[in-house]
Formats: sequence, C-alpha cells, structure tokens
Amino acid sequence: MARVNTVLGPIAVEELGFTSIHEHIGYGMPGSELDTRWWKSPEQRYEETVPKLREYKEKGGSSYVDATGICNGRDVNYYQSLSEKTGVNIVACTGFVGGDTALKHFADAEVQYLADQFIHEITVGVGSTGGKAGIIKVGVSRGFKMTPLDLRIYRAAARAAVATGVPIITHLAVDSAPALEIFGEEGMDVNRVLFGHADDGVSQGKVDEEGLLAAGGRIGFDTFGYDLELPDPPFWGRHRDERFQHLMRFLRAGQADRVLVAADANCSPLGWPGVKGHTINYLFDQLIPDLKADGVDDATIEQLFVGNVVDFFTPKN
Repeated sequence: MARVNTVLGPIAVEELGFTSIHEHIGYGMPGSELDTRWWKSPEQRYEETVPKLREYKEKGGSSYVDATGICNGRDVNYYQSLSEKTGVNIVACTGFVGGDTALKHFADAEVQYLADQFIHEITVGVGSTGGKAGIIKVGVSRGFKMTPLDLRIYRAAARAAVATGVPIITHLAVDSAPALEIFGEEGMDVNRVLFGHADDGVSQGKVDEEGLLAAGGRIGFDTFGYDLELPDPPFWGRHRDERFQHLMRFLRAGQADRVLVAADANCSPLGWPGVKGHTINYLFDQLIPDLKADGVDDATIEQLFVGNVVDFFTPKN
C-alpha cells in the first residue's frame, strides 16, 4: 500500500480523501520576514488561517498540499500545529517555487547537493521538526523561460523523486520542453509530474498542452478563484467562465484523468497583502456548484479531487 508523508506522519494514499493539490498556508518572497508592514505575528497568522482550514474540513476537504518551497515561508512546525487543530492532513513540500526564489546558498549549489537536500527532507525530515516532505516543488522563474538555475533545480528534483518515489509539482507549465528532456535523462516518470498553473491568465498561449499530455504529464488547473471579476484582481487573473470552460474542454474530451484541480490560495500571505475575496473554499462555494450546473457528475468530481490525487501520489514501480 502506497503511503504519503504528511507533516504529522505518513498515511496511506487512500486516506487523503478530498485533496486540494496546490495551496499555500502562507507564501512570501525571501526576505518578507524583514518587512515590518506585512510580516505577521503567529497570533495573526493563526487567526487568519484556522477558520479557513476548519471551513474546508466542514465542507468536505480532507487533505491539503502546501506548495510553499524553501525560502518562501515554509514552516513545518506551524503546519503541524494547524493540522492538529483542524484535522486537515497537510502535505509539505521540499524544493523551490522557482530559481528566482532560491537564496544564494542554494542558488550557488551543485545539482547533487540540491538533490541530497530534497532527499533528506523527504526521508529524514525538515530541520528538527520531524515532519517529512511529501512532494517536490520546482518552477520556472519570472520571464517564462527556464534559467540555468531552474534547470539545475529540475534535475535535482528528478533525481530526488526517482530516489524516493514522491511526485513533482511545478510552478507554471510554460517552457516545458527543457523540463521534459531533463526528466527523460533522469528516468523520471512524467505521469508523476503535475505541470501547474496551466490555467492562469498570463500563461495562456504559452503552454504546450498537447506536448505535455503526449509525454504523459498531468495538467494543473490550480488557480481557480483568481477571477478578473474580483474587485482588485491579480495580474495573473482570468475571467471566471474562460478558466472554467478551459477545464471543461478537458472533461468533455474524456481527459478528466489528466488534470488536477486547486485554488492556489494563500491562507495568510507573508510580505504582501494577498488577494481579497479568494480562499481555498472557492472550490466548494463556486467551482463544484459550477461543475454540477454544467452536468458534471459526482463520480467525475470525486475523480478530480480524490482518485486522481491517489494515482498521482502512488509510485508505478
């Protein structure tokens, strides 16, 4: 039986239940902890985060993958406390959101050093927390093109994933050809790579969906709720129905097994104000009702949030 690391210990993949695959307990850029305007006390962070996770649990959410990388506010001790308080399984990641978020110590490191770092956090734990990472995060830096550092991180992630059996999740699905080449060279099963943010507003026209699917990759529809209809939408926003129809195109084509869905919400942003009116619970409050109104049956919805997640976290050999 396959198992996945949560911050409170490993569980069977079948115990994950309804899972949002790409979220953030608290994301900020490196150095945000020095910003006296937006840095928050632990009390403030709890006050903002606990009600959102409790609501998620009450509405049917069971597990939550935190895609906050090293240097971006990842705090496994905090995640452990939140999981205990709310009953939500939290899967933490190792890796980096993108090369441009890696501090100099890591940015100057060789591929094998980075791979060993990822492997340690998956098999031994993150720092002294005892909590182990259950997924690896990688990303394309700003500019929509892989940098040399991005390429080193992707290669290190592939080595660590092959060595440990955990999957990979990406920030952005653009400029994917170099990533696919690296995964092939390192023997990484691309079926266990989720190419994220393929649905965001700034990535449209830049994602080779056909190439990713042909290679066996999975597509992340994981920015639901970042709608241009919001009072103050983010630059990566997109019209609500346009994003929804993008997902529906996959479902109508019989490709529900190739996608994973999330909101990329930030429970308590670090170093920036966040996006007002957007939480993980958009999935229950808006997206799932929209799916049902469009004729999507309960079995397909369960596949998107349960079955596909189990398959993604299950090693194939």
